[in-house]
Amino acid sequence: MRLTVAHETWPIAGSFRIARGAKTEAHVVVAAIAGGGATGRGECVPYLRYGESVDSVMAQIESVRGAIEAGVTRDALQSLLPPGAARNALDCALLDREAKASGRRAYDILGLPPPQPVRTAYTLSLDEPQSMARAASAAIGQGRTLLKLKIAGAGDLERVAAVRAAAPGATLIADANEGWSAEDLPRLTPQLARLGVALLEQPLKAGADAALADFQSPVPLCADESCHTRSDLDRIAGHYSHVNVKLDKAGGLTEALALARAAKVGGLGLMIGCMVSTSLAMAPAMLLAGMADFVDLDGPLLLARDREPPIRYVGDRMMPPDPAIWG
Repeated sequence: MRLTVAHETWPIAGSFRIARGAKTEAHVVVAAIAGGGATGRGECVPYLRYGESVDSVMAQIESVRGAIEAGVTRDALQSLLPPGAARNALDCALLDREAKASGRRAYDILGLPPPQPVRTAYTLSLDEPQSMARAASAAIGQGRTLLKLKIAGAGDLERVAAVRAAAPGATLIADANEGWSAEDLPRLTPQLARLGVALLEQPLKAGADAALADFQSPVPLCADESCHTRSDLDRIAGHYSHVNVKLDKAGGLTEALALARAAKVGGLGLMIGCMVSTSLAMAPAMLLAGMADFVDLDGPLLLARDREPPIRYVGDRMMPPDPAIWG
């Protein structure tokens, strides 16, 4: 086996703003594993919120180069690196190489059904209410009927109300990215329910979930930053109705699939989410889309350009990826 690692920068269309800040570029790390006449690739996004940088993620990958080039399995990889972006890139690269070398599709190797076209959310960056309303109107004009609004606390009701007025028939998800206080919950959630918000993601900071224990939210709550792997499920039990499963948090498709299955057994609904990244990162995540109540795999739509060949998006539908992309 031969491992190569590369840092790539992909321009974002405009800027992408959430409660923690804005960015104009997506920095991704791509791992490629070649051997047996096949090369597999995996893409990850280092995330500062979780203490990651491009340099730290590339260093983590380099730290297991010997094991990778000696032919480590995906199962063994799970104990070599912690959950996070580095393990995700390697996990997906190993599965992609296995699929290409065996002539089987990755979904078949994992015992999953073939991916089907699925409705995905389209994200509206945090902005002033009228700017978000204009973005919502433009999205609706492109056939996007599931909108995810980035919110942050102050001014959120005005933002959601403006988007609802611009997109009266759309399904709305609100994502606070840990931007609320405990006092915001009883004040804002009834109004979000009145505005028809279908799901509220991560209102409080991860670690502050105890404040949700006795709170009966009128809007379903989804854990994102509070849940990375199966080990987090017991801690968030009773606080959330849904879990946002992301490959970069879980450390790859192997653990993400296990997390999704365990969450469903525990009675939790699923969102399958992503970071701002290319079709190479979306393709493995899409294998989980058939299990989900909400799909949020719009990363390439937020970029100024994508890889070739890209995953196709038609209106609010995400098409199954070409095997030339991954898997």
